[in-house]
Amino acid sequence: MTRKSVVLAAISAFGVMVGMNAANAQNRIKFDYWYGLTGQLGEVMALHCKRFNESQTKYEAVCTGQGGYDKAEQNTIAAFRSKQHPTIVQIYDAGTVNFMLSGATYNAVQFVKDFNMKVKWDDFFPGISNYYATSKGEMWSFPYNSSTALLYFNKDHFAKVGKTEAPKTIEEWFETARAIKRGGHAEAGFCFDFDTWMPLEQFSAIHNLPIASKNNGYDGLDAELVFNKTKFADYMKDWKKLLDEGVARIQTAQTGKTILQAFADGTCSTVLTSVANHGVMHSTVKPGTNWGVGMLPIYAGTERKNSLVGGASLWVMAGKSKEEYEAAAAFLDFALSTAEVKWMPTVTGYIPVTQSAFRAMQDEGFYAQADKAGREIAMQSLTFTPPTAISRGIRLGNFTQIRAEIRSELEAAFTGKKDVQAALDEAVNRGNGILRRFEQTFRGKQLP
Repeated sequence: MTRKSVVLAAISAFGVMVGMNAANAQNRIKFDYWYGLTGQLGEVMALHCKRFNESQTKYEAVCTGQGGYDKAEQNTIAAFRSKQHPTIVQIYDAGTVNFMLSGATYNAVQFVKDFNMKVKWDDFFPGISNYYATSKGEMWSFPYNSSTALLYFNKDHFAKVGKTEAPKTIEEWFETARAIKRGGHAEAGFCFDFDTWMPLEQFSAIHNLPIASKNNGYDGLDAELVFNKTKFADYMKDWKKLLDEGVARIQTAQTGKTILQAFADGTCSTVLTSVANHGVMHSTVKPGTNWGVGMLPIYAGTERKNSLVGGASLWVMAGKSKEEYEAAAAFLDFALSTAEVKWMPTVTGYIPVTQSAFRAMQDEGFYAQADKAGREIAMQSLTFTPPTAISRGIRLGNFTQIRAEIRSELEAAFTGKKDVQAALDEAVNRGNGILRRFEQTFRGKQLP
C-alpha cells in the first residue's frame, strides 16, 4: 500500500469514527440539569456534567447555569408552570421547604425505588441528610455539594501574641483579636460582612439555640422566629462592641475588599467562612503566610453541638418522561458514586457527603496533603454530635427572603443606624410577616 493510500484510508476511518460519534450523540437520551453555582464552582458543575457524558454513551446531561442559587430556584418554579423545567435542579439549603411543598418534585426516596438506583441512604452523614429529610427521615432530594463553616486564623499574627492554636471559646477568640490589634500586628483582629449563615445559623446550631419555634419550623408552618431572645442577641452585641473598639472591621465588596480578600492579604487575623473557600484561600493568600482553620468557637460553659450543613442538593422535578428519568437516575448514580463523591473535594473545598467516600479519602491520605490539611475539621464539626431537634437544620418557608431581612437589619445595627437589639427585633417582626404569608399560601398543607 502506498503512503497516499494509507493516508486516505486513515482519513476514511476517521470520518467513519466521527460519523459514529455524531450518531451516538444524536441517539443519546438527553435530560436538562440546571445548577445555581457560578464562577469557578459553576465551572466545576459543568465539568461534572462533562465527566458523566464522557463516562457512557447512552445518556446526555444538558447542563445550564442559572446565575445563582436564588435564580435557580426562581427560574425552575417559573419554568415548571410553563412546562419548560429541567429534570434535575440544584437547590440550596434555604429552598428546601419551598420545594417540599411545591408539588413540583419527584421525591428522592420514591425515585430511587422506581428506577432501581444504587443510592444507600444510610451512607450519607446524618448531619447532611437530616437537613433534607422529612419528619419521618425520608429524603426528598439528593445531597450533593455540601459544606459547613469554620474559623480561619492567621497563625503568624497569633504567634505574635503567644497563641499557636485556633481559639476554642468565643472569649479566647475576642481576647486574642484584641491583643493582635493592640500590638499592631494586623489592621483588624476580626473581619465580617452581613451574611447570616455564620453568625446566626451556625452559631445557633452549635449552641443548640432555636432560630424559630416548632423546632426551627420542622414541626409546623406556624413557626415563629425567636432568635432575638436567645444568646445570639448577646453575640451580636459583642460583635458591635469589637467594632466600636476598632478591633473588628466590616469588609464587603462595597468597602473595597471582601472578608476573603482581607484575610488573604493579612488585613484581618480571623474570619468566619465556609470550608468551601479553603481551596480559594490557598490560591489567594499572600505567599509565605501561615494560616489554619478551626471549628467555630463557642461561649465558655456551652456544650457544643454539630454545625449545620450548607451548600445544595439535587431535586428531581415532576412531569418528565420515563426516558428522561432513566437518564437522570444514571446521572445521580454516577454523581453519588464513591469515586465522584471523592472527586468533588479535589476540585473544590466541599466536603464528601458520604461516609464511605470520607473513609476512602482518609485512607488515601487526602487530608495529609499540605493544601488540604484542615478540611477534616469541617467533618469533625459537622459530626461533633448526633443532630438534635434544633441542630438538624432550619425548615422555614421563603427563608431566602428572611435571610435578606436579617442581613438588612444587621447592616443597620453594625453601621450605627440602629441599636442592635432594636434591629434584631425588627428582623424578627419582618421575618414573621414572611412566615405568615407563606403559611397562608400553603394553608391546609402539612410539612412532609
